[in-house]
Amino acid sequence: MSQPEQPSELLKRTTAATLKALSGKPETEVSFAQGSAGVSGDTAHLPVPPHQITADGIARYRGMSDALAMRLHHHDEALHRKRMPASPEARSVFEAVEQARCESLGAQHLRGVADNLAVLTDERCRAKGYASVDQRRDEMLGDVLGLLIREKCGGQAIPDAGKELCALWKDWLDDKIGHQLDDLKDIMSDQRIFGDRVMHMLQDMELVDSTDEMDSDDNADDEADEDPSGGDDMDSDSGESEAESAASTESAMGEADEEAEGMADSGEDEMMPGEGEEDPAGPTQWQRNWADDQSASTAYHPFTMHFDEVIGAEALCDPEELARLRHQLDQQLSHLQGMVSKLANRLQRNLMAKQQRSWHFDLEEGILDAGRLSRVVIDPMHPLSFKQESETDFRDTIVTLLIDNSGSMRGRPITVAAMSADILARTLERCGVKVEVLGFTTRSWKGGSSREKWVSDGKPKNPGRLNDLRHIIYKSADTPWRRARSNLGLMLREGLLKENIDGEALLWAHNRLLGRPEQRRILMVISDGAPVDDATLSANPGNYLEKHLRDVIEWIETRSSIELTAIGIGHDVTRYYRRAVTLIDAEELGGTMMQNLMELFDEDDPRNARGMKRVG
Repeated sequence: MSQPEQPSELLKRTTAATLKALSGKPETEVSFAQGSAGVSGDTAHLPVPPHQITADGIARYRGMSDALAMRLHHHDEALHRKRMPASPEARSVFEAVEQARCESLGAQHLRGVADNLAVLTDERCRAKGYASVDQRRDEMLGDVLGLLIREKCGGQAIPDAGKELCALWKDWLDDKIGHQLDDLKDIMSDQRIFGDRVMHMLQDMELVDSTDEMDSDDNADDEADEDPSGGDDMDSDSGESEAESAASTESAMGEADEEAEGMADSGEDEMMPGEGEEDPAGPTQWQRNWADDQSASTAYHPFTMHFDEVIGAEALCDPEELARLRHQLDQQLSHLQGMVSKLANRLQRNLMAKQQRSWHFDLEEGILDAGRLSRVVIDPMHPLSFKQESETDFRDTIVTLLIDNSGSMRGRPITVAAMSADILARTLERCGVKVEVLGFTTRSWKGGSSREKWVSDGKPKNPGRLNDLRHIIYKSADTPWRRARSNLGLMLREGLLKENIDGEALLWAHNRLLGRPEQRRILMVISDGAPVDDATLSANPGNYLEKHLRDVIEWIETRSSIELTAIGIGHDVTRYYRRAVTLIDAEELGGTMMQNLMELFDEDDPRNARGMKRVG
């Protein structure tokens, strides 16, 4: 007889089904893990629900899910990024207003969504202490505009916990933007026009200047050329199809609500803020959690992201050249292959041993032990014997290798890094551990198009990052090793390795991991030094990139569920990372990677607590 489904598992299942129905994207993956709610690509990430919950707790949890679904349904991320203003303060407001737009569209059409989002909005305000504020602060502006847009455009009343906050800003907003908020309701469904109107509002509030707005208009023209259809197909559907979609999603939600009522009756404890979720205020900053903790006056920022790229290795050169580079990699490392393979075999045996299951015998309940039935035949009075299979403690795991592709890695270091990543990916795949291999560099030396734009804009002071990022996907987590094998040869390509901006690369790899469904997520960084970009450092304080890297590392190590480890080649990275290894000789990299992972997977190993050591 099967065990009854636990309330928390039932909540996961019904929430995932409802999220997919509301988003209109049945292919969406829904992951549940410790951390805050957010969206990464086609994956929606939700915190793990507590085991015992009440109706109010379900409403808040469903509110987070509905907010993600509305984001997936009504939001075009490419268009949003092109519209994003440059300054951190304006970006924060622009992001909050866009989320309010998506939620308002959902609240207009679906009563159940409106109710859940109302509970979530109230929780956001309570968690941030807005019920007792007595003065305006700049970081509150995004939340204020979000509340007003939800009220005017989505018909959602401002919760009691947010009324005092809105009252503090009313006179200032009336003076700056007058009744422009009232005009947004008629353009809610068109993200492009809505974004243009918001940019005008930001200009009137003196958060952006005319140059920023001009950039937004230019980007809009580029986007129009690329996508004549005008953004999200779902937003352009007729009212008839929207009504059909609403009817189908209401049906799915009704079924889930009936199951949710049963869960609430069986629960005892309410889901309190902070229990089962990292951010009780809900998903207000999407994939920008680190930026939430940064002071606006000192925040790291790029001058422009228009020229950045995230690209697959296979798109950077033709298949014939990839095959040639892979053959070159195999030839250069033939004498190291055997040594690293032995270490990889040790790692494989170690992991396979952790995944083995065992049986407990001579129990009073469980599965009938047929091997011991002979005792009953000999002695009919002898009781039947049962057995039970013990669960393994090994958690579903993914490992991301983030490899520095800077010019200083040229030669032996990058060759050994490519070979080690290849063997590690193959080994872990055999053990059922997903592996992602990423690289980071810049598109140009000394600035590229970003710096040219800065010069043409009159070289404003403190411009932020002034180079064009290139983040490379050598192997995605779901791509089999055999299909990505040739991509790793790209690291040997002449001219690929340029400058390195580690902080943003670390955040990029971290956010990709956040969207994964695995229970345990490990990020291993392989680098040979501090971040260096001449264009950025010449126009900003000398420690600008290094400070950003330290801030990002500190935030991941103290606030994130991602496990971070680093290997430095010829450079002491232990001054940045808590868990780090420094190598003098690049040829020790393969063995060190294997040993480092064995220590990570051995959760009872006391060496995990030490964190730092030096090799060589």
